[in-house]
Amino acid sequence: MITESQLSFDDTAIAFASKSDAELMKMYTLFATMNNNFLVKTGGNMVQRAFKWGLPVKFLIKPTIFRHFCGGENLLECNQAIQSLGKANIGTILDYSVEGENNENSFDRTTKEVLATIEKAHTSKHIPFSVFKVSGIADSRILVKIQAKETLHSAEEKAFTRAKARMETLCQRAHQYGISIFVDAEESWFQDVVDTLTYEMMAKYNKEKAIVYNTYQLYRHDRFEVLQRDYQNAVENNYNLGAKLVRGAYMEKEARRATEQGYVNPINPTKEASDALFNEALTFCVEHIDRIALCAGTHNEASSYLLVDLMAKHGIAPKDKRIYFAQLYGMSDNLSYNLAHAGYNVAKYVPYGPVEAVIPYLLRRAEENTAIAGQSSREFNLIKKEMQRRKAAK
Repeated sequence: MITESQLSFDDTAIAFASKSDAELMKMYTLFATMNNNFLVKTGGNMVQRAFKWGLPVKFLIKPTIFRHFCGGENLLECNQAIQSLGKANIGTILDYSVEGENNENSFDRTTKEVLATIEKAHTSKHIPFSVFKVSGIADSRILVKIQAKETLHSAEEKAFTRAKARMETLCQRAHQYGISIFVDAEESWFQDVVDTLTYEMMAKYNKEKAIVYNTYQLYRHDRFEVLQRDYQNAVENNYNLGAKLVRGAYMEKEARRATEQGYVNPINPTKEASDALFNEALTFCVEHIDRIALCAGTHNEASSYLLVDLMAKHGIAPKDKRIYFAQLYGMSDNLSYNLAHAGYNVAKYVPYGPVEAVIPYLLRRAEENTAIAGQSSREFNLIKKEMQRRKAAK
């Protein structure tokens, strides 16, 4: 069994091997800034206003926070990140992170862009997955109405039919090329509709192996039960379940809406409860690996060590393609690079899109780093440790 003594996420020499001294200094400055909640809030508001007013601030954003957390403004610009990660045996998940305009033209553009990522994955050994959000190809207001069991009018019915056709196109192309595709999680008030659409695609395209993956946000107290139910459905209907496990991304929004509308908050009451549920889901997936393909989307070191130990316990080889670890580009390199160095399957979510369109994503990343207890400090301290190690080695 591989243990913490054999695989250490504190090994900064491996974690930052791809970074020059100058790049390490840029990271140090960036994370030092993100440790300051006031600077993040104030700076974020200023950046949003600057873009809204057409002020020339792109030259400040692109070489700093954008370059750290994003692969580029288009697929061509992402090649450098893809190759750099590939040299460390880390895969790339190209994530078109433009916030949709919620109209048919934007849905068609997003579909076309995701198809382009599937095509790129087909021709690259460094891109194991594609990804999309249903709300990027469908009107979320219609999805909300469907989940609330409200009647759609004729135009909405036609729009939903077009949305399903877009999803079919993406999953069919992924299946054609043998590229697995993640359906990202959404807000609870239309997640059930996303789930249903995803199950339909799984039943159709996951017969031989998991092509379509659903995403389970384990900060929701009901998601482990849903995962178990989905496994049973996969067994009964003879297809493979693709499961991407994450903790979750909409905590404040979920709590606020539950309070406003007077229903029980679907989020676990404590972080410890979410951690326990995530680890329980990991264990379940590994114990049922004959029918489940797993991607553990986590920046949590304890959960990552647990999955390593579970794989060893069940005799699953590190390179077994049914299990992947995944982290966000620009974060938790100590996990990604050390896992890849030890021979495990690892991929990074690499967001891309025009700078001004990706700003909402970047601000969420910055705010998450200040909100997650110790996360930015952990990154910052590891960078400092590596800078000190290099200084002592000279």
